[in-house]
Amino acid sequence: MLSPRKNIYVTRPLLPPLEEFVPYLEEIWASRWLTNGGRFHEALEQELARYLGVEHLSLFANGTLALITALQALRISGEVITTPYSFVATSHSLLWNGLKPVFVDIDPDTRNLDPARIEEAITPATSAILPVHCYGIPCDTESIGRIADSYGLKVIYDAAHAFGVQRDGKSILANGDLTILSFHATKVYNTFEGGAIVCPDAKLKRRIDFLKNFGFADETTVVAPGINGKMNEFAASLGLLQLKHIDAALAARKAIFARYMEHLKDVPTLETLRVPHGVKWNHAYCPIFVRPDHPLSRDELDERLKAEGIYARKYFYPLISEFPMYRGLHSARPRNLRVAHDIAARVLCLPIYPGLRLDTVDRICRVLAQSAVCMEGAA
Repeated sequence: MLSPRKNIYVTRPLLPPLEEFVPYLEEIWASRWLTNGGRFHEALEQELARYLGVEHLSLFANGTLALITALQALRISGEVITTPYSFVATSHSLLWNGLKPVFVDIDPDTRNLDPARIEEAITPATSAILPVHCYGIPCDTESIGRIADSYGLKVIYDAAHAFGVQRDGKSILANGDLTILSFHATKVYNTFEGGAIVCPDAKLKRRIDFLKNFGFADETTVVAPGINGKMNEFAASLGLLQLKHIDAALAARKAIFARYMEHLKDVPTLETLRVPHGVKWNHAYCPIFVRPDHPLSRDELDERLKAEGIYARKYFYPLISEFPMYRGLHSARPRNLRVAHDIAARVLCLPIYPGLRLDTVDRICRVLAQSAVCMEGAA
């Protein structure tokens, strides 16, 4: 048994040195411009669009408000096909818009929506598909796009995990009709709280900008039933500062993930995430999937880690479809979501963040390796 150390959590927010942040705060304080499209807000929209390789981007106070607004901007109605394997905000945004989620099973390798299951879920009431780039691994956007085109459906991608991810040299954020980003403190890139909508043209961005500011087109004209979704100047200034450090943070995450993989290749009863060929990934998460032949169950392994001060997370368990507001839906029945239920019952996300030391990763992996032989040792 390893001696207890300082507790290790699955994620810790990237924060720049305080002395770098102070000049931004002083400028905000001096200008008295705290929100409503100030200088830092406008600069961050431009800098993020440039960094991410997208045409248009609208900042939001958080990713959930961005998702709710995206559904409004495209005037989605009726039923929306989505995944049960995600954070609850994905489906909650549908309920807040009076829409009916229709859950479809996931692919066992990518953990994203299985395109082979989407078409059979389409009804005359279906108006959109809401997939998630789970763990930042890209969805099968080509297949989803073909299905959407065939049936005249909109596609809104939840890319909360997918900051900076590319496939074949192109940003995955340019797929679909709209794409949503989250800049929550737990994400690869954060603004404390924040989010964005990536959109294909200036006209749609203008409508989105109206919607996030109560529908105001000017001081006295309201053109849409908007909401208060604006990002404030404090969050935007932090976002600009974070961009200066993001490449170093991504490099650190890559090294940490590689260290995990180096160790875990010798523990065959723990499956790891496979990154598809041609994908420039952001190493947003480090999930493992506990096989049935592992000596400990997922929950037993989780407790074993906790006993060593290592706090993993069961992302995503339970499934969204298991929560009370969804479980009554026909599409939420377990027999319709066999792969998702299997993955959710076996997943543990290990700690990964830029400040995580490699010798700490080694310690975590020793605990995992010991768990693979613990029953043999007990015998």
